[in-house]
Amino acid sequence: QTMGALAPAMGLIGTLIGLVRMLEHLEDPAQIGPGMALALLTTFYGAILAHLILLPLAGKLRARSEEERLIKTMTVEGVTAISEGINPRLLEARLQSFLPPEQRISRYE
Repeated sequence: QTMGALAPAMGLIGTLIGLVRMLEHLEDPAQIGPGMALALLTTFYGAILAHLILLPLAGKLRARSEEERLIKTMTVEGVTAISEGINPRLLEARLQSFLPPEQRISRYE
């Protein structure tokens, strides 16, 4: 997530470098184009890197991490309940309460 937020900033740093390069060669009109191209290209790369690669990747990693956390929590809850000798039907109801309604399995339907 942080890398996705920083990528456009890095692109802007590249833009500043490109603008400085362009201003250094202001007396030579042939050198203005490459400096401007570098300035615009780094901004473009920063935006592409952030929005097409890093931020979607961060979202997927967050979702997988949340799923893994849920599985571990349910495992600990289940093992603890088994060691306490809780009725299996109550344990099933307790564990299903962790799941969203569309993922719950009902034996009574």
